[in-house]
Amino acid sequence: MKLYLAPQQPLRRVTAVAALAAVLLAGGCTAEPDEPAAAPSAGSGALDLAAVCPATVVIQAAWTPEAEHGALYHLLGSTNTIDPDKKKVSGPLLSGGESTGVNVEIRAGGPAIGFQNAGAQMYADPTIMLGQVATDDAIGLSDKQPVVGVVAPFDIAPYMIMWDPAANPTFNSIVDIGKTDTPVLYFNGATYMDYLLGSGILRRNQVDGAYDGSPTRFLAEKGKIAQQGFATNEPFVYEKALPQWKKPVKFQLIHDTGYPIYPEAIVVRADKKGEHAACLKKLVPIIQKSQVDYIKDPAATNDLIIKLNDAYKGFPYSKELAAFSVEQQLKLKIVSNGGNTTLGDFDVDRVKRVIEIVSPIYTGQRKEIKAGLTAQDLVTNEFIDPSIGLS
Repeated sequence: MKLYLAPQQPLRRVTAVAALAAVLLAGGCTAEPDEPAAAPSAGSGALDLAAVCPATVVIQAAWTPEAEHGALYHLLGSTNTIDPDKKKVSGPLLSGGESTGVNVEIRAGGPAIGFQNAGAQMYADPTIMLGQVATDDAIGLSDKQPVVGVVAPFDIAPYMIMWDPAANPTFNSIVDIGKTDTPVLYFNGATYMDYLLGSGILRRNQVDGAYDGSPTRFLAEKGKIAQQGFATNEPFVYEKALPQWKKPVKFQLIHDTGYPIYPEAIVVRADKKGEHAACLKKLVPIIQKSQVDYIKDPAATNDLIIKLNDAYKGFPYSKELAAFSVEQQLKLKIVSNGGNTTLGDFDVDRVKRVIEIVSPIYTGQRKEIKAGLTAQDLVTNEFIDPSIGLS
């Protein structure tokens, strides 16, 4: 898949590599038109959202459907309506298979919305209640289009730098790469790269922002270069699906170098938080539980994700790649309880650290951020159920 190319956009998958994996591994299924989703049955107790939430909760995803967004798509059951032209899916919003009395509509992002940031899209279309926005991007939006994170399905970001261990046997970290002249390919505009350069981990004369998503240069250089990617994607593709390579790569997460963003947190517009507070008090725990349930049993939701990608005729997505993503999410603690027993809450000190890192970067780029920006402007744990976590 692709990188967001608009300003203040997060790193995304690589089109050429992800599509190649899907072509080689997917069964080539085609989506049949779905029957319109039936009206949701009434929920009860904590699951009854009808009195406090919109009849349809609209969520703007950051990218096309993928296993990294499993918490969202797990809210849908087998009764759903797919709109391939508008690249959205809707149906009764479920929790543990039970109706909540409202519907959910999940809209694809990335190319479906002209590579617009989900937070900016929420301001362009007020019908969108929730979106997926990373912490660093939320800082970039804070002055003109502020959003507040209400739950973080991912505890850490899967962004990484990878290398060939055979060609670079002394590399064990990104710091090791920075001690050499090894070129590092990345998509120009990635904020994390400004951090790696500013902190001295990498050097400006070794990074190359001309990466276009193709494995061509990595292959041509026989792995003697380093390259950006997703830990939930490229390690599988290069080892299992790229016939010219077919061997493991090593990597380090950008998070582990000291860049502790929450990637694609679920956010609400700052000026709508009060309006939606009663809904969020019930809905956020449902999203927490959806992530827990998905990561434990992802098969049916992965089938839906694959079906959606096929229907949208964008980036094909294979069952094997989806399963690998879930495995990596758990193995690398990308999905985890963090420093406590709760999944989805925010560590305010981490958010403060991201503000400290990113604010001078954006100032240097002449991007306006909110004056006196605090962690409380960007995230809240007020709707989190602390009892929900991975066992």
